Amino acid sequence: MQAALALTRVGEQTDILGESPLWDERTQALYWVDIRRPAIRRLRPASDQVETWSLPELVGCIALVDDGRLLVAMGDELSLFDPPGGGFEHLARLPQRIDGHRFNDGRCDRQGRFFVGTMHNVTRAPEGVLYRLEGRGPLVPVLDGLCIPNSLAWSPDGTTMYFADSLKHAVSAYGYDTARGLPGPPRVFASTEPPGFPDGATVDEEGFLWSAQFKASRVVRYAPDGRIDRVLPMPVDKPTAVAFGGPDLDTLYITTASQAMSPADMAAQPLAGALLSCKPGVRGLREPRFGL
Repeated sequence: MQAALALTRVGEQTDILGESPLWDERTQALYWVDIRRPAIRRLRPASDQVETWSLPELVGCIALVDDGRLLVAMGDELSLFDPPGGGFEHLARLPQRIDGHRFNDGRCDRQGRFFVGTMHNVTRAPEGVLYRLEGRGPLVPVLDGLCIPNSLAWSPDGTTMYFADSLKHAVSAYGYDTARGLPGPPRVFASTEPPGFPDGATVDEEGFLWSAQFKASRVVRYAPDGRIDRVLPMPVDKPTAVAFGGPDLDTLYITTASQAMSPADMAAQPLAGALLSCKPGVRGLREPRFGL
């Protein structure tokens, strides 16, 4: 069913390609990235303050770390970033740097392993790889032949992994081996109608998957069996990712994109690139932290 909710613009910033929103319950702040600016942003809702850290290379995604830092997928490596000081510590590097490739979506499983996908930044050729990182070990390939890796999320008990290669216009569900950090064979969980495709996703406390659908102007809540439970219409063409936050984890934050939009497009969609929020009536889960 369609559900019209009051959407609020958060802050005055306009992202080129906002992505990877994460709520940090320790600091009561929302982090996200603008892949193409490139930058990391932090919102403190208590003061409505938004801080921005500019980055030297394209940034795909971030994750919370158990020591309070952020894990940042940027360039050809994963680094630990300390927001107060702004310093980076190298953690892991791709087996090889390939011209034209960059990181895209990433997230930690319930056990604190980090998964991150790569993609060709221009052609979207099926050359991307999904990697797994445990502690200070190397990046281990898990899936390959990917165009746009997206929609990483895990069920509340961690036994189902959700993932999409966006240009296939479907989210897949995998039985997940929590002991070894390995997905089993995929099954189609939910399909989208072109040109809309599944982008960033998250799971709420009831085990429903929330999917931001790029070029489809909507966020969809799917039941654990793949049934559409709710459709939230968006005032922008390109919602990119979703995350629950706030003191009670009952605020849904939605990042959006303004890339490749003309002045006329922007005039028609003034909220493109904005961070949006609403109260959907359900709560999310605490974001897992990467274990060093």
